[in-house]
This record gives sequence, C-alpha cells and structure tokens, in this order.
Amino acid sequence: MPLFRYVCKKCDHDFEELVFGSEEVECPECHGKKLERQTSMPGLPQVKNGAAMSSGCGDLSLPPCGAVGCRRTGKA
Repeated sequence: MPLFRYVCKKCDHDFEELVFGSEEVECPECHGKKLERQTSMPGLPQVKNGAAMSSGCGDLSLPPCGAVGCRRTGKA
C-alpha cells in the first residue's frame, strides 16, 4: 500500500498520506505543497506462540528496535 510520511516545510506538520501514481500531495493543515518525504518502515505483524500480537515487539531478547512502545530491552 503506498502510504508515505511527510513533514511540511511551511508549518512543520508531520502526517501520513496514501499516494497513488503521480498524485500531488499537500499539507492537510496549511495546504502547503513544499513537503519533505520521510523514510518509513513497513509495519509487520508480530507473532508469538503462533498468534499475531496487537502491540509491542516480538523476541524480547533482541536489542530495542526504536519503535514507539517497543518492549525489547536487549537483555536475555
């Protein structure tokens, strides 16, 4: 799915937008067109004991991933 994250250069608003083809994106706050596209990581389903988890991270023995709500501590 073509979901992109942007920061508006005019008002500094941070937002996500679905963009198809050559659609022109504008800031939903100030309608500015000078935007900086941010790099984003795709969301992956978390699995524990064969069932998807709704939040948090998978293997708690791994280092923190930096995601909001990450529960990994990097300690085994």
